[in-house]
Amino acid sequence: MPEKPVVVIGAGPYGLATAAWLSVTGVRRRVFGDPMESWCTHMPQGMYLKSVPTASSISAPESGYRFEDFRVSRGLAPVGDRYPIPVEEFIAYGRWFQERRVPEVERRTVRTVQAVDGLFGVTLDSGEQFLAQQVVMATGQVAFAHEPPELRGALPDGLVSHASGHRDLKRFEGQRVAVLGAGQSALESAALLHEAGAFPTVVARAGSLAFGSPPATDRPADRPRPVRLAKPGSPLGPGWSLVACSYGGAAYRHLPEGVRIRLLHRVLGPSGAWWLRQRVEGRVPVLCGRTVYSARAEDGTVRLEVVDAAGGGETLRADHLLLATGYRVDVDRLGLLTSELRREVETSQGAPRLSSGMESSVPGLFFTGLAAAPTFGPVLRFVAGTGLAARRVAHGVVAGADR
Repeated sequence: MPEKPVVVIGAGPYGLATAAWLSVTGVRRRVFGDPMESWCTHMPQGMYLKSVPTASSISAPESGYRFEDFRVSRGLAPVGDRYPIPVEEFIAYGRWFQERRVPEVERRTVRTVQAVDGLFGVTLDSGEQFLAQQVVMATGQVAFAHEPPELRGALPDGLVSHASGHRDLKRFEGQRVAVLGAGQSALESAALLHEAGAFPTVVARAGSLAFGSPPATDRPADRPRPVRLAKPGSPLGPGWSLVACSYGGAAYRHLPEGVRIRLLHRVLGPSGAWWLRQRVEGRVPVLCGRTVYSARAEDGTVRLEVVDAAGGGETLRADHLLLATGYRVDVDRLGLLTSELRREVETSQGAPRLSSGMESSVPGLFFTGLAAAPTFGPVLRFVAGTGLAARRVAHGVVAGADR
């Protein structure tokens, strides 16, 4: 019998990095997905990455595939960390990486994955069925779009949506849009809505909005030596805590569960990029310290009942409610895994429990990207985490194949 392949499901940054690192292990592999598809269909036009250029490269086992290499190949001038990357440029970079480093990507969709006698039965949208030795889930974050429980089912689909559901926010021109959240997604969505001719209002539980500071220099190494010693650089930014989260994935997974989850949400918590401040402040109404406790449809519009920190209530009316409420990992939302297989995956608060090689409790089933962040830390919420993840998955796959 021919060697059964390792299957990588997903062709975004984490799937591409995983495939690139697997290519040097000698294992047979098949990679499925439309390159950068989630970025193309679930990120709004006009968006910029929050990550700086030096932290926005997809990992490969050899040099020549960084974001700056892509710009050189296109005849573009070098940029530093004060350059916000347009999402369209990052999508072009991801496709450039795929064409040159992972040309074997098959642009087909995996419909189901099931357990079959210690292997995995994979069914494609084409109808093809085959057995895989191991499966790497690199399906991104869209499946984990979070809707606050108190709002679930309160409004019809036409009046509420998650921020990940929109590529073009111009459809809201002339409409009142309540944007729920205080992070990058909420603030950038509000800015884009305002610039598209809509009338957004940000509703945030936080007592005030937070924005990052612009990088002191275009290159982290250009900072004065005393500053670098006090706050060393890392892919997530300057500071010892961010260095620990960037490079300490092996240790992070051994922290108590409560500590890991708390750090996951608090390190680089809800805030906007420095370049967003001027596009939001004085332009978009913001209601801070508010909690939505009721939402209902009324005459074809949205009626929100909110309460402030002092317990006072108020009513907010809008034509649409946009949930910029982030993502929560939940294996049960990965419908391409059969229900029987999902039940075999040990979880903690919905997230898979993973080994040092990012293997789940089901031998041969690996998770990377956001699904692995509750185990390995907040760096896996960003492109900068592709190096840590891809190396560990490649090592785990080889170790598993040797069992």
